[in-house]
Amino acid sequence: MTKNYLIDMDGVLVKGKTIIPGADKFVQRMLECGTKFLILTNNPLYTQRDLEHRLNIIGLKVPAECIFTSAIATARFLQSQKPNGTAYVIGETGLTQALHEVGYVQTDTNPDYVVLGEVNNYSFDVITKAIRLINAGAMFIATNPDSTGPLESGVVPATGALAALIEKATGRAPFFVGKPNALMMRSAIRYLGVHSEDTIMVGDRMDTDIVAGVMSGLETILVLSGVSTVDDVKRFPYRPTHILNSVADIKIEC
Repeated sequence: MTKNYLIDMDGVLVKGKTIIPGADKFVQRMLECGTKFLILTNNPLYTQRDLEHRLNIIGLKVPAECIFTSAIATARFLQSQKPNGTAYVIGETGLTQALHEVGYVQTDTNPDYVVLGEVNNYSFDVITKAIRLINAGAMFIATNPDSTGPLESGVVPATGALAALIEKATGRAPFFVGKPNALMMRSAIRYLGVHSEDTIMVGDRMDTDIVAGVMSGLETILVLSGVSTVDDVKRFPYRPTHILNSVADIKIEC
């Protein structure tokens, strides 16, 4: 049976600005065979077109429509919960555009939600505003729980770190949409128009990619080109369906 693929990006297809050996041929093979796939990323900073461009620059030819971010998953979740609602948004273009596309109005006047994503610059005034709106009754949503993100110069604080600050100040924990929440997986499956029984999750982290796949009822492939090692697998009460060195070892059937 032909399989569909949900594929993590960092550590699976790329490391920083470098393609993992064989990843370009893996993607090309899927495109040639008409395989349905989505590249998943918890990073909510960029739009699909932005990420398409960034990947194309380094030689990974991926159509924009084959990229699915935590920002898109967050927007689709909010639209399902409260169609055409309002939100105070802390985030970059990837998040603000995704919310606009589902009909959300962005405002700091009595919003239904405070929606938090990653930002390139932190503002004390913006954070204070978010805290006051949550205390006034706005619901607290965050795109992903990652506490740090990678840059060429080292790690930087990410959504989870800022969410912890706001949670401490308000006493209100956010609802995280991105991995390892299975909600993002289910949203991606619906977006792709496929069934979980015919879909494989490919990732490099046991604590995000693989557990999200397991919770969503997917077949899983752990690749050893990123974070988790074979020894790490033993520490978890769940197991990937397969363990491979990299995506270059995945055989795509036409």
